[in-house]
Amino acid sequence: MDYKEALDFIHSTYKFGSKLGLQNITRLTELLGNPQDSYKIIHVAGTNGKGSTSNMIHDVLMASGYKTGLFISPFLEEFT
Repeated sequence: MDYKEALDFIHSTYKFGSKLGLQNITRLTELLGNPQDSYKIIHVAGTNGKGSTSNMIHDVLMASGYKTGLFISPFLEEFT
């Protein structure tokens, strides 16, 4: 697959839209035995405020004596 084919594939998935709700992921995690229950993580997701919220949680946990790691992934805005 070359670059153009990869972009065409990515853009072709937009036509399917999105199905709102947690039913699909809830069912998947149940089938997998709910592995997320054993993770000691906080996953911050959403449209706005992820960076600020993540930094605040990180600072509060650090001040409380927890060892923490913070990974903030940038949003992909443009294909180059």
